[in-house]
Amino acid sequence: MIQKIFSVLGTIFLAISNLFLNHQKLVLNKKVIIITGASSGIGEHLSKSLAKKGAIIICAARRKNELERVSNEIKKDGGSAYPIKTDIRILDDCRKLMQKTVEKYGKIDALILNAGLSMWSKFDEIEDISYFKTLMDTNYMGAVNCCHYAVPYLKKTAGKIISCSTAQALMGFPNHSGYAASKHALHGFLSTLSIELKYQISFLEVILGWIKGTNLRYNALGQNDKNTKTQVRKHTEEAVDLNECVRKIILAIESEKTKVYIPKKLSLIPFLKVFFNTFLEKKTIKAIKRNKK
Repeated sequence: MIQKIFSVLGTIFLAISNLFLNHQKLVLNKKVIIITGASSGIGEHLSKSLAKKGAIIICAARRKNELERVSNEIKKDGGSAYPIKTDIRILDDCRKLMQKTVEKYGKIDALILNAGLSMWSKFDEIEDISYFKTLMDTNYMGAVNCCHYAVPYLKKTAGKIISCSTAQALMGFPNHSGYAASKHALHGFLSTLSIELKYQISFLEVILGWIKGTNLRYNALGQNDKNTKTQVRKHTEEAVDLNECVRKIILAIESEKTKVYIPKKLSLIPFLKVFFNTFLEKKTIKAIKRNKK
């Protein structure tokens, strides 16, 4: 009898919880969303997937032809998209991106900071460290530039800033010194904004591991300012499929989360860093060795 009562109560509680969660779910239909780095990889797939949910997508990137391709494919599939050629490293390009969006649609509901550039080389093997500035200009200042002009509009809509970040933003990472530094800077910047703009704008930090199906490794910088295209490393079985990655990002947006780890095991990093840092470093070095080729 008691078991039946608990069973019934459990069913009722689950039903109420589902109703509450559904009520809290963010509706993406007609939301105006700017996505940087929308011409390929995560940015392209996010653009297409969010458009299927009724969002109005502003595709921003440097490659005009690829932007138009993504935008046309979205429209062909019944969605709404608008391409704006943008180099996020140029402050005035970011101003125009926000200005053109508002002129066309009257508002900005979300900004997804997805554009990024990686590297793969030990620091003492780098021939020319000048490309560290390129990493900072793209991964950090590019986001700062976009936020500077987007925040006034996002405050009007109680909008959202989503950053596609990485585990390297939380810890040191072999072969990624400049990349990790730029992502640490971005993490600190957005953490500060989330305090300053509390109750005005919401924030979602997406902590990513290795994701299959993007150009990040293909375009990664190596021992000089040239990329590593001639020796692109294959992903191991621990890498997450691109479609699964995008699905989880959108679920986190809809659920109004402030942080999501993809894969979920990355959520252990803050804990391990404090209490088992030596173990964490060993695991990291081992993972790097598996991903060398």
